[in-house]
Amino acid sequence: MIGVDKIEDIRRRARRGEPIAAIARAVGVSEPTARKYARMDDLSPEPPRRRKPESEVLAPYEGTIDSWLDDDCRNWRKQRHTAVRVYVRLRDELGYDGSYSTVQRYVRRRREEMARERDRRDAEGFLTLSWLPGEVQVDFGEADFRVRGVLTRGKYLTVTFPHSNVGLTQVFWGETSECVCQGLRNVFEFAGGVPRRAVFDNATEVGRRVGGEVRLSELFRRFAAHYGLDYTFTNPYSGNEKGNVENKVGCHRRNLFVPVPSFHDVSAFNRRLLGDCLDLSAGKRHYRLGTPELELFGEDKDALSPLPPAAFSCVRWETRTCNKQGTFTVGGPHRYSAGPAYARRRVDVALGAFDVTVCDASTGEVVATYEREWGEAPTDSSDPTLQLRLLCARPAGWRDSSVRASLPAELVSFLDSERPADLAADLRVLRDESAERGWAAAVEGMSRSLASTGGLDRASVALSAARAAAGDERVEYCVMSIVLERISHRDLSGFLT
Repeated sequence: MIGVDKIEDIRRRARRGEPIAAIARAVGVSEPTARKYARMDDLSPEPPRRRKPESEVLAPYEGTIDSWLDDDCRNWRKQRHTAVRVYVRLRDELGYDGSYSTVQRYVRRRREEMARERDRRDAEGFLTLSWLPGEVQVDFGEADFRVRGVLTRGKYLTVTFPHSNVGLTQVFWGETSECVCQGLRNVFEFAGGVPRRAVFDNATEVGRRVGGEVRLSELFRRFAAHYGLDYTFTNPYSGNEKGNVENKVGCHRRNLFVPVPSFHDVSAFNRRLLGDCLDLSAGKRHYRLGTPELELFGEDKDALSPLPPAAFSCVRWETRTCNKQGTFTVGGPHRYSAGPAYARRRVDVALGAFDVTVCDASTGEVVATYEREWGEAPTDSSDPTLQLRLLCARPAGWRDSSVRASLPAELVSFLDSERPADLAADLRVLRDESAERGWAAAVEGMSRSLASTGGLDRASVALSAARAAAGDERVEYCVMSIVLERISHRDLSGFLT
């Protein structure tokens, strides 16, 4: 596979209408290759493929070699490691006893890979401050949100269309490339197309400056190539180049996040938020042109490029080795579980903006999906649903189970008081609703049912879990409606006659 920079160049030239033969000559690839990437519908990242090490002897030193070669990128070209120097340092400093030729092959291959990963584009010069329809500015803001009753400091990605002064915002818990790509994808799908150009703040996580060079994340480069998105970066300390989005970041904080929003599901909140953002422009005229903003936004939408057939998968893949309990750490000090069956085995992990998906490294089968944790404090997201099936078969282990430790106190108290048969039945309800709605929604559904009816009737739990999964606030239920819901249609008909 060719580098993402060449893929991006091929697709950009194809959008301009250049012939495939001319593109192949300009980029330096064959015509079939140019045609393949110009027509490719989906450039989402693929799960990592297992690469055999150059040799078993060299494998423990590969990370050290990579760090030396990465440091070389910031050094003068005449003071960088040669393959000989790498070999000598490994031998003298770390006790490497393999051959020089093995080191030489590895250094050559890694340098080629690193060269493809680097973006050589220069971002010098001032941006033109007259904005055409379909161009956008992108930046992050920060605000507090109340999530499931807990006050949380979050981030929000704001995308503005300076031509119309319309801004669209999405809430996240970090500023990673996964969050940027997911936010842009949501905005593109809401607007119905891809902007002709996006201007990013130098601080956003799609890229960073190293001297005069902007280095982009692999995920964002794939995203831009997938959607055919042209992009530029503002100069350092040049707020005038992105004043529209900076103003809109403050506007949305004051008008959309005061008072502090309260919600259960951030994805459901984000879907509503896009419409709320558009409502802010309803009846408002452009500050400079005097034309209604929504009318100008129509011109923005007309200038967008069509969305590609396939939606981009905004995840970053990493590979982890589980410990003897079947858990691993990823994304900071956050621990997740693949289950005891994966003790000391490798798993592939897809890091998204909101979820962490664990897959079997050999089969690709999804093992578990978790809500992604953020922040510097260590967390353990071991999914209790992995233990539910066994617990349903052996409810006598309830008192010492991790499932019991994961439930709210009032729910635990009720389940502790039940007879064994009733406890087993309620655990099966929890198991089934977790499989259908997810662990968080199932627990919330059981808590709501208990608070409203004093019990854990399957029908009321299912209804409450469905509402919780949809992201609504707590709903008070009429006891009579729940009683009637439990009466079969046949019995009700007999009663009425």
